[in-house]
Amino acid sequence: MLPAKLTGFIAASLVATAFTSSALAAEVSVVTSGGFTAAYKALGPQWAKTSGNTLKTQLGPSMGKSDEAIPNRLARGEKIDVVIMVGYALDDLIKQGKVIPGSRVELADSPIGMVVRKGQPKPNIATMDAFKKTLLAAQSVAYSDSASGVYIETEMYKKMGIEDQMKPKSTRVQKTPVAETVAEGKYQIGFQQVAELLPVKGVTFVGRIPNEAQSVTRFAAGIPVDAPHPKEAAALLKYLASSAAQPTVRKTGLETVKQPTAAKPAAK
Repeated sequence: MLPAKLTGFIAASLVATAFTSSALAAEVSVVTSGGFTAAYKALGPQWAKTSGNTLKTQLGPSMGKSDEAIPNRLARGEKIDVVIMVGYALDDLIKQGKVIPGSRVELADSPIGMVVRKGQPKPNIATMDAFKKTLLAAQSVAYSDSASGVYIETEMYKKMGIEDQMKPKSTRVQKTPVAETVAEGKYQIGFQQVAELLPVKGVTFVGRIPNEAQSVTRFAAGIPVDAPHPKEAAALLKYLASSAAQPTVRKTGLETVKQPTAAKPAAK
């Protein structure tokens, strides 16, 4: 047995070490928009475990009028270490001086998908003609108030030549995940980024919309200019964008960002 004095010294040392580690650990505040949320929820705890830091996570769309929207949070002075959002919306915040320019990292690409309520027939969207017929036959359609919904409402319908027929029966859903409203029977068809549709129960995932109608959203992340813990935030972003994180990213319905192919040297 160890002498009582030595035992006491070891116990005191352990307490002091635990206190020091706790004091050095940071609570990193993260706000993530829907498309990358499933991947972040899987990856975030792994980073926290290895780094010794903790994560305070909140959800918020990349744009829109809601109080939870990331631009609105920053506008009212919320202290945030990391924002994860649609790439072009992040670029706007960088231009406005709200996010550190050199902190931007590419995370993933996110295609648009479609769901119907569980138990309902699975519509044919394999080709553009079939997709168009499905939309025209639908009684009601819902899409998000973020990037995918803005694209559908302002571009996709026009591109397909069905804007006049679709607008009266289409709804842009705020705050609530689109698939949840479809599961509740409020809408017949729902569109959102695939990664936001897959986790929701009560719906059937029909598939990605055809490539000719598709719009892939790039998700990126950055560090606000007044972030309380910029060093820890940078470490988190490095991990989320790493090759080690990619299997988890793809499992959630996202796609790995394709790196530009290096030009081949000219033959001599």
